[in-house]
Amino acid sequence: MRLFELDPDEVRRAIASVTARNTALPPRQAGIDAGADAAERFARAVWSSLAEPGDGTAGFLLSALGASVSLRALVEKWSADRICREVRSTDRGGEGEADGLDEEIRKAQARWMPRLDSVAALAAVRLAAHNRATLIIPGDPGWPARLDDLGLHAPLALWVRGDVTRLREADRSISLVGARAATGYGEHVTVEAASALVGRGFAIVSGAAYGIDGAAHRAALAAQGTTIAFLAGGVDRPYPSGHDALIGRIVEFGAVLSEVSCGGSPTKWRFLHRKSK
Repeated sequence: MRLFELDPDEVRRAIASVTARNTALPPRQAGIDAGADAAERFARAVWSSLAEPGDGTAGFLLSALGASVSLRALVEKWSADRICREVRSTDRGGEGEADGLDEEIRKAQARWMPRLDSVAALAAVRLAAHNRATLIIPGDPGWPARLDDLGLHAPLALWVRGDVTRLREADRSISLVGARAATGYGEHVTVEAASALVGRGFAIVSGAAYGIDGAAHRAALAAQGTTIAFLAGGVDRPYPSGHDALIGRIVEFGAVLSEVSCGGSPTKWRFLHRKSK
């Protein structure tokens, strides 16, 4: 598949640079060749910049048609009616989930189309490679299975800095988040809780913010446990900047994640949505 009129070999090379070795699909495995796998991964990478985290319409479309076909529908400017016909021809279209989809697709196209940019899409992947980030998608060995509980609002892809294998520990994790302007007592309780949970084999997940988040990460690191930071912007943009060193330590001993492609800015909506996970 030729995406955005980009050279397929160029796309494959770019995607290979952000694909973990243990997630790359061997040629012809399960009847899917390496080119198709690269196209699907690249499409997921593009969708991470097209759709905001938690976009249920994007989640439904990708679950019904796949990322590549869904992206082609935008590139080729399919009408909402045509997209709905394609969805209704799949298994998902017969479950009643496609009811009212026409209007949802029209609204979503208005959100997605202004962000459709081939140069920016490829540049984001290359920026991720430059920052040693890895792209993982649903079905990969490192994908945190508990995210699937979010259904259509689950991440379309994840960008990771750090040890991807650490994400396996996310299935036994606890999120500790709280106020940025935390009291000394609040941070003390957080440190005690995080240390005790690490001692019981739990990974600590938080948002790398000031206050409670930072205390939770530091306590997990001090206890030599696994900690995972979920950022509201791209993993190439440590935020807040005052936690640059802390985020660097999390990259070294845990993992830093984002649903947003590299170059993406943290925004108010993304902060709120990240906390909801």
